[in-house]
Amino acid sequence: MPKFTETEYDGIELAHRPTGAAKPPAATDAYDGDFARMVAAFLAPGVHNVRTASGLRLAYRTWGDACAPPVVLAHGRGGSGAHWTEVAERLAVTRRVYAVDLRGHGLSDWPGRYSFEGFRDDLRGLIDALGLAGADLVGHSMGGGAALLLAQDAPELIGRLVLEEAPTFAPLDPPRRYMARPDEELAFDWPVVADTNAQLNAPDPAWRERLAGLAVPTLLVAGGAASEIMDQAGIAEMAARIPGSRLVTIDAGHSVHTVRPDEFVAALREFGI
Repeated sequence: MPKFTETEYDGIELAHRPTGAAKPPAATDAYDGDFARMVAAFLAPGVHNVRTASGLRLAYRTWGDACAPPVVLAHGRGGSGAHWTEVAERLAVTRRVYAVDLRGHGLSDWPGRYSFEGFRDDLRGLIDALGLAGADLVGHSMGGGAALLLAQDAPELIGRLVLEEAPTFAPLDPPRRYMARPDEELAFDWPVVADTNAQLNAPDPAWRERLAGLAVPTLLVAGGAASEIMDQAGIAEMAARIPGSRLVTIDAGHSVHTVRPDEFVAALREFGI
C-alpha cells in the first residue's frame, strides 16, 4: 500500500528560500504577499516572470543556450525551481533548461487554493506562454503528478516525460491526516499541504485509468528502499500500466535528483534528454 511519513511535505527544509528570494512577508493579505514576491522575483538574479492565460504570475529560472532544445523541470511540494540547480547546470551543456516555481511556491503567486489540476495548468501555461511546445518535461513528486496530468491531457505539448518519485494516484491507506502548520518560516503556502493531501487520499480514479493510454515516451525514476515517501511497488505497477515506459531505480531516497544528481542526469541522458 502507498506509504508516507506523517510529518513530511516532500522533504524540503522549513525555512529554505531560493537564492535571491526575499524573506516571505508576514502580512496575511494575499495581494500584499504576491506583490512582495513579484518585486523579489524581479530583483532576484536569474529569475524571470511570465503571466499565464489565467492571469497567474509564475517565476522561473533558465540555464543554457536559448537556441538549444528545451526541457522543463517541475519541483516537488515545498520546493521551487532553485532546487533543480545542480541538475539544471548539468543539462544546460546541451539543453535550454526552464525550472518553474509552481503556484504557492517560491517567488510565484500564492493564490491560496491548490490542486494537482492547478499545478498541471501552471505547466501548460508556462509552455504556452513561452512557446515551448514539444519540450521534454521532468517532474519530481508533486511536480511529477502535475506533469503526468498534463501528458494525459495534452500529449502534443510534451516530447519526453520523466516522473521522479511521482505519486501513483492510488488512494492512500492509511490516509494522510491533518497536519498543523509549523512555527518556522516557510517558502511555500501551507494550504498546499492540506489541499494536495486531500487529493492523494482520494484521487480522481481517471488519473490511473488513463495511464494505459498515455501517448508520451515516459521514464519513471524510483528512489529505491531508501525512499520513505513513495511506495516502490506502486511505482513499478504504474510503470507497467504505461505503454513502453522505462523504470530506473537509483537508491537515493525520495529526492534522487539532489542526492545523486550525476546518476539522475545519466538516466535522463540515456533516455534522450
